[in-house]
Amino acid sequence: MGGAPSNPEVDIVLVRPSRPANVAAACRAMKNMGLRSLLLVGGADPRGMTSDERSLAYGAWDVLDGARSVASLTEAVGDCVLVAGTSGLPTADAWSPRRLAEQILTRVPAGRTAVVFGPESSGLRREELDLCHARVHIPADAAQTSLNLAQAVLLIAYEIRLAAWPPAARLPARPATAGEIEAVLEALREGLLVIGYLNPANPDAILAELRRLLARAQPTARELSLLRGIARQVAWAGARIVADRDLGG
Repeated sequence: MGGAPSNPEVDIVLVRPSRPANVAAACRAMKNMGLRSLLLVGGADPRGMTSDERSLAYGAWDVLDGARSVASLTEAVGDCVLVAGTSGLPTADAWSPRRLAEQILTRVPAGRTAVVFGPESSGLRREELDLCHARVHIPADAAQTSLNLAQAVLLIAYEIRLAAWPPAARLPARPATAGEIEAVLEALREGLLVIGYLNPANPDAILAELRRLLARAQPTARELSLLRGIARQVAWAGARIVADRDLGG
């Protein structure tokens, strides 16, 4: 199992979040996807959360307690080489979350990335979006375009994780050799002759077709092993039937 690429340095920046509960839920979404750096620019103060609100950050209280409050968006993104602001408007130049993730991965060696989210009800202001290098739009269905803050954070964080931690490639199964194919055909010859499927006078005609079938299918050694086992069992069962019939006769 191969090692995962380095964790990209991504800051989630929440600008004027309206509800402490949404901040807590966003923390859980972040940690689900391996992100832990949260900056708050105004809005709900997590220090005043009720126990019920705080419970929405289940398992991610370290992210919540480690959140940094800053005075302005300019300060929040000051040390980032890429700043992406989320927008509910599907403008022509808006990136998808997947494109954002790809861009982040190409800039991992260069420094930090900030992904900026605005208030739940109104989004980022024009001047705040102007501070961002790119806009990101989540293409929700037209019948319901509104996502809550935690949903939006989770979707974008998921794409970042998917790009940075691709599933480990499965080792390809060893393909069967010509010799293994011939061994299976020999077992099939024996079994199919016993049960009367092959013409004893010319069994090779059908076996040649089966050889071509196996060549097209490109079976693995494991798959041929299964087929060979079936053929042997057919031969054994057929022989038993013949022996019982002879005894009965």
